[in-house]
Amino acid sequence: MSMSLFSVFDPSTDLVNSSLSMNWMSTTLGFMLIPLMFWLMPCRLNIIWMTIMKTLHYEFNLLLGKSNWGTTSIMIPLLMFILLNNTLGLFPYIFTSSSHLTMTLSLALPLWLSFMLFGWIKNTNHMFAHLMPQGTPPALMPFMVCIESISNIIRPGTLAIRLAANMIAGHLLLTLLGNTGPILTWLPMSALIMTQFALLLLESAVAIIQAYVFTILITLYASEVK
Repeated sequence: MSMSLFSVFDPSTDLVNSSLSMNWMSTTLGFMLIPLMFWLMPCRLNIIWMTIMKTLHYEFNLLLGKSNWGTTSIMIPLLMFILLNNTLGLFPYIFTSSSHLTMTLSLALPLWLSFMLFGWIKNTNHMFAHLMPQGTPPALMPFMVCIESISNIIRPGTLAIRLAANMIAGHLLLTLLGNTGPILTWLPMSALIMTQFALLLLESAVAIIQAYVFTILITLYASEVK
């Protein structure tokens, strides 16, 4: 029986006799790789981890315009969470949870909504000012308010779709190429393996970039409400 190409992204695939679904447990596998923070003597892995944390904190503070440990303490774990899930999805037989809108929208929507509520409640005038770019002609003001409002509303959707679509695209391409393997001779097969290896390296870069882009955009949205 032929299977759909998108069946590799099916979250309902069962592990044991179609009675126990373990797919979404891959979302928590990344936490096993995080080093413990309370060693008596810091190990090298811990030192590397803390160096990465400080670098990310510095990068996010450049976007926020001031030192803000509260916001960066949300963004850095979010980046690591997405990065670990994107990377784990590249391994065989591990469910790619970040390729589903169920997960990506669950990350983007609550964060965006919390920033919007904070901005409109605490800095109402500042949020109204964002709807009207400086120097807008009076005749275009109603249209600009509508355009900026729609732009703000669709932000969580674009964040979620961008992450999910980028993770799906590479996996689908690898699946399509892999399905042609059984009908090839050894010479085309060698070329196919080299192509898939190059695509796997590209997907590794995409996994890192998309986690960074998702978090940077959320940080930029947070900086607008202050």
